[in-house]
This record gives sequence, structure tokens and C-alpha cells, in this order.
Amino acid sequence: MQKLIVAAFVTVFAFGMQIACAADAAAPSGCEAKAVSKSGKKLAGAAKTTFMKKCEADGGVAPADAAAPAASGCADKAVSKTGKKLFGAAKTAFMKKCEADAKAAK
Repeated sequence: MQKLIVAAFVTVFAFGMQIACAADAAAPSGCEAKAVSKSGKKLAGAAKTTFMKKCEADGGVAPADAAAPAASGCADKAVSKTGKKLFGAAKTAFMKKCEADAKAAK
């Protein structure tokens, strides 16, 4: 009977520790908490690694939103030949060229 009580106590203690550890892991802070996609899902793999490096390099401040419109109006022009909005590397390259052209025109 005594062994049963000890086993129950150990089980309850282990379960309590597991809940306490899960509560700490469930509340990420800093860059970890900001590592979410535009659709609200957590980033994973290479996307998360890249985001974390940028965020930590910026001192814990999330990198600027790539979808924010530029003052030169280049964001409005970032459209593919089929009429869809550009994103990712294609948008980045387009924005760099467009902003450089806008500076040269001034």
C-alpha cells in the first residue's frame, strides 16, 4: 500500500513539473514571439532562422514590414506581368531598382 502511495505522489509531482515547464515554453519572448507569418502561423525552418537572425541583429526589434508602401510609390507598381502582386525576392529586387530609378530621376 505504501508503494502505491509513493508511486501516486511521484506521478502527481512529475505531472505538475511538466505543466510548469510547458507554461514557460508557451510564453516566448522577444524575437521568438514575433516570428509569425502574415497569416498568423508560427515560422519554421529556414524562414524562422532568417527572421531570428535579422531580429537579433536589430536588437530584438522585428524587421520592418516588407509590405509597407514606399514614399516613392514603388510598392503600387510592384506587379508581375500577369497582374499579381510581387512578393519575396522578386519584390525586393523590384523595389531596389524602382527606388534607385526614383532617386536618379530627382
